[in-house]
Amino acid sequence: MERITISLDDELAAQFDRFLARRGYRNRSEAIRDLLRGQLELERLTNHEEGECVGTLTYIYNHHERELASKLTRAQHHHHDLSLSTLHVHLDHDHCMETLVLNGPTRRVREFANSLISSPGVRHGKLYLVPVESDHKSHSHGQSQTPSSHSHKRPQT
Repeated sequence: MERITISLDDELAAQFDRFLARRGYRNRSEAIRDLLRGQLELERLTNHEEGECVGTLTYIYNHHERELASKLTRAQHHHHDLSLSTLHVHLDHDHCMETLVLNGPTRRVREFANSLISSPGVRHGKLYLVPVESDHKSHSHGQSQTPSSHSHKRPQT
């Protein structure tokens, strides 16, 4: 591990310490590492859309909106290669929240998410992506002696 030193003016240091307390960080190093990872992920996703990612898309919608629930479900089935799982939550008598777990090429995942978020009646849509490296290998796990072909996803930061 490499050690670095940074200098902050008093007001910025005080704001950072308040941030640490609000978020429950035990020390400045942990917070700085998380902030750096977040910024590097954002830059990687913005500048390198040809890579792969995993992530979540969360949105809220009014389930009484004409055909909206069916349209959203059809879109998820149409993109079954990107959509791994869906959590559906009833918020009240009218509104539902869905969170989709997504996986695939960053450009396609983003296009799919944007198509759902921009659907009339969908509100509060938010996409969170993490760039990953895919490792496609054939090997065994645990006590099994029979290798199986599958992929592992490793965060890039």
